[in-house]
Amino acid sequence: MAVGYIKEAKSNGADIVLFPECFLSAYCIPDICEELYSIEEIKDNPEFIDWCNRAVTENEEHVLKIRELAKELNVGVVITAFTKGEKYPQNSAFVIDRNGEIILKYSKVHTCDFDWERYLESGQEFKVCEFDGVKIGVMICYDREYPESARELMLQGAEIIFNPNSCGGMKPRLKELSVRAMENMVGVAMANPPAEGMGRSCAFSPMVWGENGEVLDNTMIVAEEYYEGIVYANLIWTRLEIVVKEKIWENFGSQRLIRIGEAIEIDSE
Repeated sequence: MAVGYIKEAKSNGADIVLFPECFLSAYCIPDICEELYSIEEIKDNPEFIDWCNRAVTENEEHVLKIRELAKELNVGVVITAFTKGEKYPQNSAFVIDRNGEIILKYSKVHTCDFDWERYLESGQEFKVCEFDGVKIGVMICYDREYPESARELMLQGAEIIFNPNSCGGMKPRLKELSVRAMENMVGVAMANPPAEGMGRSCAFSPMVWGENGEVLDNTMIVAEEYYEGIVYANLIWTRLEIVVKEKIWENFGSQRLIRIGEAIEIDSE
């Protein structure tokens, strides 16, 4: 399924393709994990051990196939899966460049420890990488709930933040993503599987003010919850260029304003 989506997206001019959370391995667990026993109680369970052993690496067959396709089609891919940690799986995303190379592996820092994700190993840091001259970062699903996640990525220079997702209750979460874009002056794109209360894959611009001071809706696109196709967004901030040219921000001190491929410093006099 991932192969078909990547080919379709590339044929329609996509530069990079974002998938929902745990797309390769499916966001599912052994039944015993639903009981929320302590790790000591289930670590020797055969079903749990088998699930841990099925976590992937960057050289696993399905990941290699995606990497080869990215190189063949000259397209970027953000693909997700349960990956092997030191002892237990991690919830991870691989950012793959046009040459099929993994330029970033990010593992979810804020795992949902109140639920079955307590059995995962949490990631330890947020990281950015450069794709086509643009610095990008990843935060996975629940990471979004913490403003510090996006802020840390922005402080590392991220211009676009990708948010692989697999959850419901999207109405307040869309607002969170909109705010993360605005408060950090970054683009944000989220992919979520279609289902009742889920879906709503989206993209947000950082811009909420126009060249004449008018209020802008920074929503670029939001899909319907049952939509199963590809959602496209052009993450180039032409409106940001207007803000820079008009120097709307000049009285706000030193502001780091981002457009694709360029970081601009504006200093007040």
